[in-house]
Amino acid sequence: MNKTELMAYAAALPKAELHLHIEGSLEPELMFKLAQRNKIELPYKSVEEIRSAYQFSNLQDFLDIYYQGMSVLQTEEDFFDLTMAYLNRVRADNVRHVEIFFDPQGHTARGVPFGTAIGGILTAFSLAKIQFGMTTKLIMCFLRHLPEEDAFDTLKQAEPWLDQISGVGLDSSEVGHPPSKFERVFARAKELGLKLVAHAGEEGPPEYVYEALDQLTIDRLDHGNRSLEDQALIERLVREEMTLTVCPLSNLKLCVVDDLTSHPIKRMLDLGLRATINSDDPSYFGGYMNENFKGIIDALDLSKDDVRTLCENSFRGSFLSDGEKRAQLAKIAMV
Repeated sequence: MNKTELMAYAAALPKAELHLHIEGSLEPELMFKLAQRNKIELPYKSVEEIRSAYQFSNLQDFLDIYYQGMSVLQTEEDFFDLTMAYLNRVRADNVRHVEIFFDPQGHTARGVPFGTAIGGILTAFSLAKIQFGMTTKLIMCFLRHLPEEDAFDTLKQAEPWLDQISGVGLDSSEVGHPPSKFERVFARAKELGLKLVAHAGEEGPPEYVYEALDQLTIDRLDHGNRSLEDQALIERLVREEMTLTVCPLSNLKLCVVDDLTSHPIKRMLDLGLRATINSDDPSYFGGYMNENFKGIIDALDLSKDDVRTLCENSFRGSFLSDGEKRAQLAKIAMV
């Protein structure tokens, strides 16, 4: 199977996306529309000017622009439009299930009520189920550059919606903010029955992955690239069947890898790690699910089995029920 055929095969396979920041799917066109609707002055004069600003040398460069773009999200309608635009877009990539991150602290700190953000997102989820048959789950992330007390406050604000929130996560600036900083609030979230995920091993060292496993007791690892620096950690992740939500174009854009030809996803699969493909912040990083698949297929010597395994892993690593997972895996087997 040549690369063109392999990409066609990847495009045809059902997929789940497990690592997507909904605020990071804000396309420049929608950003301008919402800014105009909410009478917000942006520091950019055109869509092209925004896109030209998307040149990052590290995670912090990206986050500075990311939080600036977030300022246009003001009303429940804005969050609905944002979420619906993403769901419509990934439907074209044959994504059947999504588990979306959102950052309530990035909104409540601007005076946007918690209920405004989550209300718009959940309304879009309901519509996607009716219109597309797409299944969805919501993961509330804590911003790791803020104190743990702020995370506790956010968890309390979330209480009226906990039956509609599947899990909590940990994102934002990794270096200098180890997972252990949030051990108590993750323990509380676990008591409340929430699933636990955390960004670790993107820019942070393997020690951060150990902390996420041992002190946060995560159910899924976001990124995890630097786990490959530690053989004992690799063996543990394989043994525990820990899912890694890997984001190739994000890794390239944030200079985690110099070139996709050096991306570790093929090595992860060869080692037996449960790696998945995801788009992270697709508006900023240049591509949704199928663009990520195309990037690694073009750059690496992936087999048909590798591509199928990546899609199977996305459902195996999801928070769907066992029955729902089996149904999706059966659909993959039919392609």
